[in-house]
Amino acid sequence: MKVHKALISGASIAGLSTAFWLGKAGWEVTVIERAGAFRDGGQNVDVRGKGREVLRLMNLEDAVRERTTTEEGTVFVNGKGQTVGAFPVEDSDGMTAELEILRGDLARVILEALPQSIEIRYGDWIERVENGGEHTQVELHSGRTETCDLLIIAEGVRSKTRDNVFADGVSRRELGLNIAYGTIERTDRDDRWWRWYTTTGRRHVSLRPDNRGTIRAMLAFTGRERNLADLSKDQALAELRDIFTGAGWDSDRVVEGFASSDDVYFDYLTQIKMPSWSKERVCVTGDAAWCVTPIGGGGSSLALLGGYVLAAFLSQAEADDPTGIRAALDRYEKWMRPVIDDAQSLPPGIPNLFYPQSKAGVGTVRTFIRIASFGPLRRLASRMGHTARSGQKLPEIRLAHARV
Repeated sequence: MKVHKALISGASIAGLSTAFWLGKAGWEVTVIERAGAFRDGGQNVDVRGKGREVLRLMNLEDAVRERTTTEEGTVFVNGKGQTVGAFPVEDSDGMTAELEILRGDLARVILEALPQSIEIRYGDWIERVENGGEHTQVELHSGRTETCDLLIIAEGVRSKTRDNVFADGVSRRELGLNIAYGTIERTDRDDRWWRWYTTTGRRHVSLRPDNRGTIRAMLAFTGRERNLADLSKDQALAELRDIFTGAGWDSDRVVEGFASSDDVYFDYLTQIKMPSWSKERVCVTGDAAWCVTPIGGGGSSLALLGGYVLAAFLSQAEADDPTGIRAALDRYEKWMRPVIDDAQSLPPGIPNLFYPQSKAGVGTVRTFIRIASFGPLRRLASRMGHTARSGQKLPEIRLAHARV
């Protein structure tokens, strides 16, 4: 009996989730990753909605729970560090989810659970794709050539392979929001809460606990005239120093911490929109297909969900039916599209509404937060974290030796 072969480009959450399920379904799977080794670290992510349902099917919920950041909730502070409004963890999907984990920790949990048959190659990437007929031929930077039944691109929001294959079929919605992430030293003043500070000039400072004895920090500001992701690290850090020095609360601490941090990275938030996520024997998943950005939320949950749904429909394709994979890709897109459309639909005025320019605007935001943090309104406000939800039942996946 013929065995389908998949080549997956990208070894983060989306790629590893897809590899996990295709391997369980009996596919021959190879994963390639540009980085020279597995990438640990990263910022806090969470598992919500249908993503959590997938995690349970993987039997990995307990493993993720053991590695959570132990964050107790979200608190908004003023320039003196005083609480404006607090939102403790009250259900699985509030502002702070029950399952908060570092991106690298979540990816490693999946990596360690992969079927032994899956091959992962680091330090290699795609140079050329010949897409057509019943197979796809891929030329790699290493000089190797791979022939597969399906190429799955899970490279992230700035995927070059996606852009080369789909060309004009990729559009970008820039949100005008720059975010710098990094790890800084923990102090005695830090606790187990995610602390947010909003100030004038459309600026935010954020500090989050981790399970490593350090703090995951974020500096964010709106403005379409700057794109820090296009600058060198030194240039971007100089811009941050100019923008945030003297901004209040712990802004100076973060600026100084980033200067010596070895994992600072910059993002200019951009949603990815594609009219189709597949083309002949190539498909995309995760942020490469539908990046919702942290504002839309649930990127890691959608990566888990997308990997499962794609693999489930592919598992139903008969090995000797040349039209089976094409039909499976169509069903994958039909199932996932409403979930992604919902996640990418932002309320009018977002993100600028919560990034005020003036003192009066900051005062209005803080008043809103203070009111929203009380009683029933707190529950309502926490629903902002409800992502990766769907009324659809997960499709059945046909495993090699059993069924889920």
